[in-house]
Amino acid sequence: MPEKNRASTDELLAQLFKERNLEHFLQKNESAYLMPSFSDYLNMWCKKHLEVPGQVIRRANIEKSYGHQLFSGRRNPSRDTVLQLAFAMNADYGEAQEMLMIARRSPLYPRIRRDTVIIYCLHNRISLADTQIILHDLDLPLLGRKKSERTEADC
Repeated sequence: MPEKNRASTDELLAQLFKERNLEHFLQKNESAYLMPSFSDYLNMWCKKHLEVPGQVIRRANIEKSYGHQLFSGRRNPSRDTVLQLAFAMNADYGEAQEMLMIARRSPLYPRIRRDTVIIYCLHNRISLADTQIILHDLDLPLLGRKKSERTEADC
């Protein structure tokens, strides 16, 4: 998992704006670009929390073989899959954002209604099942719904 004692994103950006030599900045901040693969992150998390991938996959409501492909690194997760895993891992908002970054998916954005609901649910530690109910009640796309299952209203 990424180091907690390195510069924040805002600090890094401030340093970049002050720097006159891009190569110097890149060399000086090389460690800022080191991130585990998403599968390594998942496996490190399981080891730290004494869980097996199957438990996390089941709680995330992800198809079993696809979930194991994510843990082995053979597949890359969609944004929704990362969020389902975040709920299954009892992640808070910040941890979910970190997971999205590691998976190289777009962060949650509070100006998007669906993202606002997800942020609220993560922050308040609402379960994946209850989050899905809230999304459904607000007529928003559920996490993990295939594009082919979405209606015109979802687009």
